[in-house]
Amino acid sequence: MKYIFVTGGVVSSLGKGLAAASIGTLLERCGLKVSLQKFDPYLNVDPGTMSPFQHGEVYVLNDGAETDLDLGHYERFVHCNLSRLNNLTSGQVFENVLKKERRGDYLGKTVQYIPHVTDEIKNRLYEVTDKSDVDILITEIGGTVGDMEGHIFLEALRQFALEVGRENVCFIHVTLLPYIKAAGEMKTKPTQQSVAKLREIGIQPDVIICRTEYDMSEEERRKIAMFCNVEARNVIAFRDVKNTIYECPLDLSQDKIDRIVAKILHLDIPSPNLSDWQRYVGRVVSPSHSVRIAVVGKYIALQDAYKSIYESFTHAGAENDARVEIVRIDAEDIEDKGAKEVIGSVDGILVPGGFGDRGIEGKIQAVQYARENNIPFMGICLGMQVAVIEFARSICNMKDANSTEFNKESKHPVICLQEEQKGIENMGATMRLGAYTAIISNKSLAHKLYGKSVISERHRHRYEFNPNFREQIEAAGLKISATNDETGLVEVVELPAHPFFIACQYHPEFQSAPNRAHPLFSGLVAAAMEYKSHRV
Repeated sequence: MKYIFVTGGVVSSLGKGLAAASIGTLLERCGLKVSLQKFDPYLNVDPGTMSPFQHGEVYVLNDGAETDLDLGHYERFVHCNLSRLNNLTSGQVFENVLKKERRGDYLGKTVQYIPHVTDEIKNRLYEVTDKSDVDILITEIGGTVGDMEGHIFLEALRQFALEVGRENVCFIHVTLLPYIKAAGEMKTKPTQQSVAKLREIGIQPDVIICRTEYDMSEEERRKIAMFCNVEARNVIAFRDVKNTIYECPLDLSQDKIDRIVAKILHLDIPSPNLSDWQRYVGRVVSPSHSVRIAVVGKYIALQDAYKSIYESFTHAGAENDARVEIVRIDAEDIEDKGAKEVIGSVDGILVPGGFGDRGIEGKIQAVQYARENNIPFMGICLGMQVAVIEFARSICNMKDANSTEFNKESKHPVICLQEEQKGIENMGATMRLGAYTAIISNKSLAHKLYGKSVISERHRHRYEFNPNFREQIEAAGLKISATNDETGLVEVVELPAHPFFIACQYHPEFQSAPNRAHPLFSGLVAAAMEYKSHRV
């Protein structure tokens, strides 16, 4: 196996994840099997208990692992099925080291950063190597070179490169190439300093990717190459793309990064076939239609909080030859001003998942606004739960209907805590997590969208539809169109009397990708286009 390690310098949020994913895209289209992983230096065991304002969305894998959102980029850009092995944090590393120490695995030795912590990090690389049938493993290191918390990971990579052979390893360093407007020029010094810090640790980058707003001149390229001890052709410009992140592989391919990496790793591979990717990007950039869809959430101010949802709309828009304009709506604004005034004229409404009671009544009003005005609607996780609550209140005359998450005294707890969740005290990794099977009813909207009767979708929730109210709610017209075959858990509800009203307990956004749009998102966009055509 060949290994690519992607590090970052100068500042955070440079796009290391997108760079790693884009390189994976190019190498996969050269005919190689590629997998990716993320090493995060923070002390949390995983991001599951972190606020979206701290970390963006939590991305969930099939095996239930709660991971960094960059793994979402990996699965969208490359055809790889990731697992909990593909995301390692300092929290996991130290937890494992201390467990081994308590068991006596170290045979009385003094436990130290080197070799015990670095060995634990390297062990994850070897474990993924043993269990993966791929040609290339790309590993992104979170944080910025120079951070105290990330130093031990870089030391582990330095050791690992020596163990597997330097000819099997490619180090790629992503840095910032800032443009100083007052001076009218780009500055290479931050890149020089960042690479110098990396070389102090003992790692010489093979490729330097410079994040830049403008094209890099040949003089700047040669200057960086000289001071950073790399070939000039290995200094790559990573420009800001104009329309969509899916242009990133095409941008990096301009500097032939796939050829450079292949040479470093001694690989004899053809040039990448990007025809399907170019067609996809063309559909994203130049669609024939457009629709406006409101996303009503509580973390709406943060772009990364609903990252996979926004990307799923990009995929669904491309499939329907439409540009999806996302109208971001704060649920609390609806509580203050009302749904009609805040949401206004849109072609569709989506209520995403979330936790806690802030903004809940605003989400419920958004559902009512969609239901009463025949606006295409989709609910995800908590979005399904508030749809059930709204229907129970408005149609079933259960005026205090609620979830026990928000009101434990409700006489009509149509949403309740799952039985297996009762008595759980630890918050981390204790929800219903990962992929579960659902059986879809025939002659339902869900069956029409999926085109099949059995599906597997990823979950992340503690509360569920209360089966004690199923008969009464279904009798009033809300159809339960999919359930878990083992537990009877309600997975999908829909309103047959409505043009398009569907809500699911799972998170379909985690299985949408370019050229593989999720059927629920694709269905919502198609319904929004239909609604717009009649409204206009």
